[in-house]
Amino acid sequence: MAVLEKRRALGFAACALASCFWGCGFFFGKIALREMGVADMVLYRFLFAIVVLLPLLVTHRPGLNRREWGLLVVASFLGVPAQFLIQFYALSITTVSHAALMVGTMPVILAVGAAVFAHERMDRVGWIALAGSTCGAGLIALGGGSHEGGATLEGDLLVVVSLLIALFWVLINKKLMGRHSHVVVTAYGLAIGTAMLMVWVPVRYGMPPVAGVSMKAWLALAGSGVLCTATTTLLWNWGMTQVPASQAGVLLNMEPLMGSLLGVLVLGERLGPSAWAGGGLILASAITLTTRSKTRVRETMPVT
Repeated sequence: MAVLEKRRALGFAACALASCFWGCGFFFGKIALREMGVADMVLYRFLFAIVVLLPLLVTHRPGLNRREWGLLVVASFLGVPAQFLIQFYALSITTVSHAALMVGTMPVILAVGAAVFAHERMDRVGWIALAGSTCGAGLIALGGGSHEGGATLEGDLLVVVSLLIALFWVLINKKLMGRHSHVVVTAYGLAIGTAMLMVWVPVRYGMPPVAGVSMKAWLALAGSGVLCTATTTLLWNWGMTQVPASQAGVLLNMEPLMGSLLGVLVLGERLGPSAWAGGGLILASAITLTTRSKTRVRETMPVT
C-alpha cells in the first residue's frame, strides 16, 4: 500500500510539473515569433525535442502492429503539425496571457470527449462546470474582440480549436498506452510528427532561418523543445499511468496559471476585467469538475 501511495504521489507530481512546463510554452514561443514565422518556430521546437528523445528511440523497440502504427500516425498528425501550427498561429495574433487562459478549457474538453467517445456519463456537476467554462471562454474572447492589450477574438478562438484537435491526440494516445509503454507512444509519436513538419514546412514556407537568429531566440526554442515538449509529454504520459485521469486533469490548470502570469509579469501584457473574470471562471469550473464531479473516467482504453 505504501508503495502504491508513493507512486500515486509521484504521478501527481509528474503531471503538475508537466503542466507548469507547458505553461511556459506560449512564453518561449512569443519570444521566438519575434524573429521567425509560426511554421519555422514550431519546426525548430520539435527538432530540439527530438534531440532529447533520440536515445529513447534507439533503446525502445516499438512493437506496434499495423493497425496501431496507423493510429499512432493519425495521433502524430493531430498532436504535432495540426495542433501546434494552429495554436501558435493563434499566439501570433493574440497575447500569451489570453492564450494561456483559454487553455483552461482543456480539462472540461477532455471530460466531454471522454463522455462522448469513451461512453462515459457526465453528471450534473460536470455539465454545470462545462457551462461555466464556456462562459469564461466567452468573456476572454470578448475581451480579445476589443483588442485588449493586443489580444484578438480570432486568436483566442483558434486556441480553443487547437485544444479540440489535442483532445483526439490525447484519446488515441491513451488507447495506445493501454498496450504499450508511455515512452514508446511519446517518443515515436513525436518523431513521426516532427518528420511531417520537416517535409511540410520547407515545401510550404521555404527553409527556416538560421543566420540572423539571436541567441535569445535559440534559447527560447531550445527551452520550448526540451522542457515544453519532450520533458512535458514524457512526464504527463507517465503520470497518467499512475493516477486517474479525472484527478490528474485538475493539474492542467497549472498551465494557464503559469502562462498568464508570465505574460503579465515578464512580457508586460495587460489583462482587462473581462479576461480576469473569464480566467477565474474557467479555473473554478475545471477545479469543480475534477474534484466534485462523480463522472468516472477510465484509467485505460484497451486497443480492440
